[in-house]
Amino acid sequence: MAQLDTPTPSGGASADEPNGPDGPGAGTPRWSDRTGRWRRGLWPAGLALALALLLTLHSRLPNRIGNVGSLLETFLPWCGLAIPVLAGCALLRRSATALVALLVPALVWTNLFGGLLLDKTAGGGELMVVSHNVDADNADHAGTARQISESGADVVALQEVPQRALRTYEAELADAYPYHAVEGTIGLWSRYPLADVAPVDTGMGWTRALRGTVNAERGPVAVYVAHLPSVRVQFRAGFTAERRDRSAELLGEAIAAERVDHAVLLGDLNGTMNDRALAPLTSQLRSTQGAAGAGFGFSWPATFPMARIDQILVRSLEPVSSWTLSATGSDHLPVAARVDFR
Repeated sequence: MAQLDTPTPSGGASADEPNGPDGPGAGTPRWSDRTGRWRRGLWPAGLALALALLLTLHSRLPNRIGNVGSLLETFLPWCGLAIPVLAGCALLRRSATALVALLVPALVWTNLFGGLLLDKTAGGGELMVVSHNVDADNADHAGTARQISESGADVVALQEVPQRALRTYEAELADAYPYHAVEGTIGLWSRYPLADVAPVDTGMGWTRALRGTVNAERGPVAVYVAHLPSVRVQFRAGFTAERRDRSAELLGEAIAAERVDHAVLLGDLNGTMNDRALAPLTSQLRSTQGAAGAGFGFSWPATFPMARIDQILVRSLEPVSSWTLSATGSDHLPVAARVDFR
């Protein structure tokens, strides 16, 4: 008896080709497809390599147009968020090429910032210092002063202290800190005697920095308190940081001429340690957060910290621990550190 052939529906797959060109799974990336998994996902792989180049060569990005290099360096750690996003794209595309390419920016980011994620804090510390931009628009200056007084610091540096609130700070801090000096909106409070207090010229036309000698138990410490000019991101002008950069140069020159071996810089520098514009300071001073902190220590804005622009930098002192204090009424978090004398 003759057997009739059953025609295959137009465009369908035969029983021998369940995953043929038009069968189930057609057009769906599969890990078992060895050739496809290396060819797919070229665009996320390319973006991953571009990210690695950006992280590696960020210092080569020119500042001539809108200070774009400094702007990137201010938020450089956040570039790492692109890595899990690109990883998700690679997994969706089931691309081995993209996943391998992602190892490059992951390793570069870890080399740059992985050390900050380690807890390097230790006990002890012969001198504790605190720096805080108290915010001129702070609605609770008295409460802010009390929090600072209760921190246990030996030396306190305050920035942006409005004249209307100065007496409040002086009254609230008087018991814990019998010695203090104020220049403009910058203040220095200390448990130890102060000497040689004088303003430091930062090219602003009014006082935004001061220098004083704290006569601590282990010897004199030159303490600089500074509030460098603010920066802005504007549509046409870009990252307006020229005044801050010039002030950093002048402050760096003053510190370079400092004759006291032990020195501390406390203040709102409106820049991070990655920002090349702060090189006049970072080239001769050591960050306590990088040396003895746990995490990035972001200090601004207080509601959702995204950058560490409040700094404690030292010379000839050994950082033991570094951290941020609880929020006050300011838009900045206070930063603190303990150091030992070398």
